[in-house]
Amino acid sequence: MDIAIYTIRAVSQMIFSPEYLLMLVLLIAILYSRNKKTAMMQKMIIGESSVSPFELTISQVVLGIIAGILASVILAYLGIIFTDYQMILILFMVSILLMLAGAKYICFSYSGGIIAVISVAIQLYEKYFNVKLPQIDFLKVDVLMLVSLIGVLHIIEGLLVIIDGKQGAIPVFTNRNNEIIGGFVFKRYWVLPLVVLFMIQGANVDAGSVTQVAQPSWWPLIRSASYGLLSTAILSAACFFGMIGYSSVTFTKTKNQKVLSSGLFIMGYGIIMVLIAQAAKVDLLAQLLIGVLMPLFHEIMLRLQTYLELKSLPKYVSSDDGLMVLEVAPQSPAFEMGIKPGDVLVSLNDKKITNEEDMLSAMSEVSNFIWLKIKNVQGKLKEIDYNKMNRSKRLGIVFVPRGVPKDRVVVKYEKEAFKDILDKIKKDNSNK
Repeated sequence: MDIAIYTIRAVSQMIFSPEYLLMLVLLIAILYSRNKKTAMMQKMIIGESSVSPFELTISQVVLGIIAGILASVILAYLGIIFTDYQMILILFMVSILLMLAGAKYICFSYSGGIIAVISVAIQLYEKYFNVKLPQIDFLKVDVLMLVSLIGVLHIIEGLLVIIDGKQGAIPVFTNRNNEIIGGFVFKRYWVLPLVVLFMIQGANVDAGSVTQVAQPSWWPLIRSASYGLLSTAILSAACFFGMIGYSSVTFTKTKNQKVLSSGLFIMGYGIIMVLIAQAAKVDLLAQLLIGVLMPLFHEIMLRLQTYLELKSLPKYVSSDDGLMVLEVAPQSPAFEMGIKPGDVLVSLNDKKITNEEDMLSAMSEVSNFIWLKIKNVQGKLKEIDYNKMNRSKRLGIVFVPRGVPKDRVVVKYEKEAFKDILDKIKKDNSNK
């Protein structure tokens, strides 16, 4: 219990200390700026944003802090400790550099794999050539602890994706086999305050500069080659802010199904990493293999999800039965009528709806009272009505079109940057 209390206290002190508080404010400003763009895109596509930029940001920060505390406590109880906190800084620096090659490479799986391979290569060189390279000792890391750290962070990331990953999802369309299908793009980030334990040899530390962590007899659960140093070392905490993110797209699942699937994949990867990290105790060659497998398994996880997405049947497709609902604007007439994504609009005011032109024609003739025939996701037909409609009022539904829309309204998400998509929509909207 002392470890948990110490860890939670360290996270709290970190958040409210002036230097870390300033960093938190800057991260919040970055998140808010991104969320303003997300909300703007939602409003342009749906008619209203599902949640405000403020709500999107608050959930990212609050859930991120809770997740950071949970991750820190798990790391502490497992006994994931390092002999030097510089390893954490190097991990972040390499991740930032890799991000220049692609957004997905900011994941610690890639930077951690590179660091592990470099560390083992240095140690193998020293061993087989019987030389010492003290000037690059800072590049030598405890592979067991490094991989375990990355595994735990992925477990926490998976939980965040399941809980909060669908917030701010943006409806999109694509053309598959000459058929327009609807789907959703996901892009979420969370601020993660982390406390990682590290050991300092007692002879080299000012006793008043650190707080020693009590060590229960059963602790640590994960033991590496440095375990023997614990009896003569003082344990303290390295505090830092991290940011983890989730970016994906689906045309074959609902929003809930997608984030659950992605979250379980990520958590599964994290658990596998924590387990295979134990092989690092064998020898340096085992550590080298783990360093190679870590980014390889992560890439396999991503490609497997992509493969399953491409092989699965589209979820949102309109047909001769009517237009399928992809998204419903909050507080809209459609929302008040209980229409949900996946429902099919069969008719409006007794006029059969088979394409978007039928829908526009029917809406141009509505008065205060409208009635709709809807086929729900279970295939059951139901009739609903609404008596507060008028011609200037939007129904609040994003339909999956039957035909290929004009090029100016097609969002080619996979080929364009987020900012380019937003600029295109803003330009089109201003020309209407």
